[in-house]
Amino acid sequence: MPSSSLILFNKPYGVQSQFRDDSNNDHATLSAYFTDKSLRVAGRLDATSEGLLILTSVGRVNKAITQPPSAASFEKDKHKQGKTYLVQVEGIATPAQLQALSKGVHLKDGKTLPALAQMVTEADLPIALWPRNPPIRERKNVPTSWLMLTIYEGKNRQVRRMTAHVGLPCLRLIRWSVAGFELGRLGVGEFVRIHLNDERCRQLGIGHTL
Repeated sequence: MPSSSLILFNKPYGVQSQFRDDSNNDHATLSAYFTDKSLRVAGRLDATSEGLLILTSVGRVNKAITQPPSAASFEKDKHKQGKTYLVQVEGIATPAQLQALSKGVHLKDGKTLPALAQMVTEADLPIALWPRNPPIRERKNVPTSWLMLTIYEGKNRQVRRMTAHVGLPCLRLIRWSVAGFELGRLGVGEFVRIHLNDERCRQLGIGHTL
């Protein structure tokens, strides 16, 4: 794999964001999909989350994607680390809950950076949803809704904790985009290699192709 490229992968539900199985569960690992031992994950997804996972063998690319902007450079650099998630939650989000998510919420490991949060209909999602196995849990008397949530950092299970904090338990979590790279039409378990030209490198803040 050329050093100036990266991989966009539509990670299925139940797959760990690592190559070695060091857990005592039934989750598969990335070794079921990739044999290149030099690849590293740029921004993990937990096993029960789905969607866009970026893999690269270039340390500078990994760092550019995963290092959150400082408070001083947030407005200038936040586009580099922006990650957008499609979040199915239990309940219907209120304007107050959306505003709380947008301003940042106080979690045990600190307050989250300001985010972008909006409620969308399933028809307005940027992808056609695929069946999840197992399906989400549903309660007959409790409606569900979808949010599009863009965050600029990567605290552990951050999106799930943010929505739970404002009273919207997460039922399904799909990552749509990372640092300007989008899931697009990738099917579940499919991947594509992307060449990093000079413009892409400048957008990531790494200057030029490697």
